[in-house]
Amino acid sequence: MNFEHFLLDQRIVARIKAIGYTTPTPIQQQAIPRVLEGRDVMGLAQTGTGKTAAFLLPILQRLTKGPLRRVRALIIAPTRELAEQIYQMSRDLSKNTKVRSVSIYGGVSKFSQVSRLRKGLEIVIACPGRLLDLVNDGNIDLSKVEVLVLDEADRMCDMGFLPDIRRIIKLLPAQRQTLFFAATMPRDTRKLADSILNNPVTVQIGKIAPAKTVSHALYPVPAKLKKSLLMAMLQQTATGRVLIFTRTKYRARNLARDLEKRGYRAAALQGNMSQNQRQRAINGFRNGKYDILAATDVASRGIDVSEISHVINYDIPDTVDAYTHRIGRTGRAQRTGEAFTFAGEEDEQIIRDIEKILGKRIEMRRLPDFNYGDFSPENPFQNGHAKAPRKTRSPRKRNHNRSNGGGNRSRRRSH
Repeated sequence: MNFEHFLLDQRIVARIKAIGYTTPTPIQQQAIPRVLEGRDVMGLAQTGTGKTAAFLLPILQRLTKGPLRRVRALIIAPTRELAEQIYQMSRDLSKNTKVRSVSIYGGVSKFSQVSRLRKGLEIVIACPGRLLDLVNDGNIDLSKVEVLVLDEADRMCDMGFLPDIRRIIKLLPAQRQTLFFAATMPRDTRKLADSILNNPVTVQIGKIAPAKTVSHALYPVPAKLKKSLLMAMLQQTATGRVLIFTRTKYRARNLARDLEKRGYRAAALQGNMSQNQRQRAINGFRNGKYDILAATDVASRGIDVSEISHVINYDIPDTVDAYTHRIGRTGRAQRTGEAFTFAGEEDEQIIRDIEKILGKRIEMRRLPDFNYGDFSPENPFQNGHAKAPRKTRSPRKRNHNRSNGGGNRSRRRSH
């Protein structure tokens, strides 16, 4: 199957070819025909499966017909980074048409957003808080919206946006098409979906679990040795781009600083940064200026970098869903990736929960030649969970090919 199978407007097809899309992904194959039919859709898929194009392409097809210069499609996203990512793809795909879009989020001036709205456009990609601000100020009219998209709806519920989403929905026409995308379906997310979808068709791609292209390894280590272990691991492991997750903004900032001091091309991504600072960090990571990004969970949403070779959980996540989201940053678009998790004995339960979703035990490893002191990584948990790690095995040395020339360890250091 190719994209011409969907009988899209030739201007859209030309942009698809120009961007370099060839074969639709599984979620695109299943979702696009249903959206084109006007059905409500519940899409369950991991990040990196092509879901953004799965809803943008049929929306653009719809908007090439009918009135212009009024808001006809509303896409709601949980973070500024994801909203900007969707906006950039919308711009790229609609370049040959008269359809226009805008991204709306906080952390930047309202002036340019209001100015673009007043000029008239068809697609609004928004974070809930800033959207409601503009509604309250009378700067946006949602009464003509024909299509509503909730992207990463599970994350929006997790971040506390559910009341805002319900307020926004009350502002929309009852007769509309609703597209609902999520990677997981906890209770609040399911309840929201049931309340706003009308006889939906469900499109699910695989299990809601980390991609099979990702391998997983556990590195038992006490908290006081985490930073030393990380530095030793980066010395021993050939990587491409590395995304390191921390539990706090403070730790992300300090890790990035310490990595820079050691000569690595690293940056932080955390919630206290301004939008411009966050965008510079993401763009630098995407284009190769930085090879390592230390990030918190919320700040990392919307990172769309397919060449991430390793995700390192410096701090283990609090939930299985958070683990799934983190690991979804690597192993994308059929590439392989590796996920390394640092953990202590207090993390035994969450590790067991993660293993349940993986359907197997996570391999436990000891980093060769690293001084663990009096800590024994061979038996990190009090009840002896998991077999002992292989003492002689080191992280797999693998050069991950990238469009800008590969990912050797030497490239991470700045000179």
